[in-house]
Amino acid sequence: MISTRLLGTPTDSGSGGQRAVTMEKIASLCKRRGFVFQSSEVYGGLGSCWDYGPLGVELKRNITEAWWRDMITSREDMVGLDAAILMHPRVWEASGHLAGFTDPLVDCKVCKHRFRADQLTEPRCPDCGGELTESRNFNLMFKTFMGPVEDTASVVYLRPETAQGIFVNFQNVLNAARQKIPFGIGQIGKSFRNEITPGNFLFRTREFEQMEIEFFVKPGEDEMWHRYWKQTRFDWYLKYGIDRARLRLREHGADELAHYAKGCADVEYEFPFGWSELEGIANRGDFDLKQHAEFSGKDLSFFDEERRERFVPYVIEPSAGVGRPLLAFLVDAYDEEVVQDETRVVLRLDPRLAPVKAAVFPLMRKEGQPEKALAIRDLLKRHFAVAYDQAGAIGRRYRRQDEIGTPFGITVDHETMQNDTVTVRERDSMQQVRMPVERLVDELRARVTADRAGVVATAL
Repeated sequence: MISTRLLGTPTDSGSGGQRAVTMEKIASLCKRRGFVFQSSEVYGGLGSCWDYGPLGVELKRNITEAWWRDMITSREDMVGLDAAILMHPRVWEASGHLAGFTDPLVDCKVCKHRFRADQLTEPRCPDCGGELTESRNFNLMFKTFMGPVEDTASVVYLRPETAQGIFVNFQNVLNAARQKIPFGIGQIGKSFRNEITPGNFLFRTREFEQMEIEFFVKPGEDEMWHRYWKQTRFDWYLKYGIDRARLRLREHGADELAHYAKGCADVEYEFPFGWSELEGIANRGDFDLKQHAEFSGKDLSFFDEERRERFVPYVIEPSAGVGRPLLAFLVDAYDEEVVQDETRVVLRLDPRLAPVKAAVFPLMRKEGQPEKALAIRDLLKRHFAVAYDQAGAIGRRYRRQDEIGTPFGITVDHETMQNDTVTVRERDSMQQVRMPVERLVDELRARVTADRAGVVATAL
């Protein structure tokens, strides 16, 4: 059974409080601490392309693993797929991307800067006030060539979304996985869009990773499942710590809907630059399977053995990039507070998402403490991502870990050498407890995996 309760109207009020976080602070922290670097920075960088550093790749991996675990492997009605980035050009003709995947482009005749016409509020260049050209459509797909000859016969495209790889594999998965409607196919993979005006750090990029589901349902049950997936995806962000006051569900107006969509809603987050989309949950109807059936000549319908009827399934699509949730988790977790006359910067990340789960510190560099601390680190590393730090005062070491979101600090001191206990410090409260080393793995596992969000079913 699935929930069919009606969704409430989201509030526009936001959190109402003053926030310490800015996009500049997030970008600076990401560069300084190794979350995100500008791509090809030694050559001056490449616009809106980003490299995930040692901490960023761990955070990104934790987000995608949480999504995969919650949306795919923990469910009986979901299976996974990893389709190729390069696909037959006819795929994009059938999907409408060749003809309609465009943005309106204008150029400034003075400074030569380019803009999306639908994002301008004035008929002049926002940078220099110069005159703009007439608007023209610009296709967002990256074009390349397959094989040694660059001609029209060898043109292929970098996929702008992962969805089409799922649609063209519908019958393959249906037969191999022995699924019945309703069921879904999930995929995580790279997509590429030649955006005219990317920006806001990780929010809009030209190369990005998607977490996407195509959930196939019987016509007539699509609206019920659409409500279900809107609720499920909204609750997922609350589960991993996003502030409810900064999250909302916004239904698309009729003038916003894509040509294929019967309905759509966006999960939006209140970033420092305003409310913006985290992910979309669309009711795509039967457009996609019918289009690919027509263009390929293959039957992409489903035969219900129990009811002895054949139909083309409708599709509900929850689709999110990885970069936007990652950015939202960072922004939402960022906090500053004054502790002992110093500003403490802390990322209050859910421990399940934190790139490093614990850091081990010897209080002193003598009396065997470093050796003991390294042994404890090695013990914990079998189970968690763990850091080791012996440089500087213990308070400074705590602050460094607070800034990257490490939920637990473990200090080895002279008492450790006497009775094999350590001090465990909790990141958010800064409270410390004494604990035997033999209990560390079990205690940390329990604390790291705990669902701290509590009841999230009141989200909408």
